[in-house]
Amino acid sequence: MNVRYRVELSQAERAQLTALLSGGRHGARKLKRAQILLAADAGVGDDDVAASVAVGGSTVYRTKRRFVEGNLEAALSEEPRPGAARKLSGKEEALLVATACSTPPEGRARWTLDLLAGAMVKLTEHAGLSRETVRRRLAENDLKPWRKDMWCIPQVDGAYVARMEDVLDLYAEAPDPKRPVVCFDESPTQLIGEVRQPIPAKAGQRERYDCEYRRNGTVNLFVFLDAHRPWRKVKVTEQRAARDFAECMRELVDLDYPQAEQVRVVLDNLSTHSPGALYDAFPAPEARRVLRRLEFHYVPKHASWLNMVEIEIGVLRTQCLDRRIGEHNRLVSEIAAWEQQRNAAGARIKWMFTTERARTKLSRAYPGPAKQS
Repeated sequence: MNVRYRVELSQAERAQLTALLSGGRHGARKLKRAQILLAADAGVGDDDVAASVAVGGSTVYRTKRRFVEGNLEAALSEEPRPGAARKLSGKEEALLVATACSTPPEGRARWTLDLLAGAMVKLTEHAGLSRETVRRRLAENDLKPWRKDMWCIPQVDGAYVARMEDVLDLYAEAPDPKRPVVCFDESPTQLIGEVRQPIPAKAGQRERYDCEYRRNGTVNLFVFLDAHRPWRKVKVTEQRAARDFAECMRELVDLDYPQAEQVRVVLDNLSTHSPGALYDAFPAPEARRVLRRLEFHYVPKHASWLNMVEIEIGVLRTQCLDRRIGEHNRLVSEIAAWEQQRNAAGARIKWMFTTERARTKLSRAYPGPAKQS
């Protein structure tokens, strides 16, 4: 290839290219073009430049041409690449999206790429349409019609709002040692044991464990979290019956908060989470004694996210339980160590959602006052 373009960099351009190569995150092609320009400016021949930078001669030629005919930025940037025209027009893409959001054909549970391609052939004048074209157009619109998300849609009525604001007001109160706020919930956990001994990690090799495991049953975790001070407690039990809940509540007032006049407990609507559970577990005088020092505040139905302890359970699973633990005693020991370390570190949940923010963000969902007839 004849040399037609001579690269002569200014001092500022050399400094810019040197800085580009010395650090930062840049595309590989851009870095190679910078190397080409510096080498060409130093008088290195095109063949030697191509060999040293590991590119073709045409790349060296195009980079030099774009610098001479344009500027440094033009030489470093990508040229528009030719490609085939889009198969679907704007109206056809809108039709594809509408079809993907519609009910699938009879006998099919969901739309697939092949089904959508076939439907578009019937609805348009295209003789054929590849599944890759359909996939790309759907991806641009963030659509995957074969996937669904399932969640519980709460009914935001007066009862929902009343319970939500009650809990949020508790969180917003100043700490009161005589009337602490404790969030409570429970979570089942499997005991998973190893069938074969894992191979420890060493330099250059990760820890390896067998894909086969042994299921040793389940246990239940009762988790307590003080909303206003860095304290949490996890109790491991064999089951989650009403009596276990009652025992937890008695321990809460007698052992954990013996000086408190009343413990306000935030909890969900599980059937065992009720004052009646204490009467089922204890004689009436004992149940009444414990209940006098408790005040239950229930989160709305389908709104467990309002219970601060849900966040703490997520932390527990991430920091401590994200591994195989097959023995009950070891699980108790590991959780106790985690609990002690987290309490000693003064870890707390920083709750940001307030009643004022709820009224702003959920203003459209808040029920309005009934109109007088």
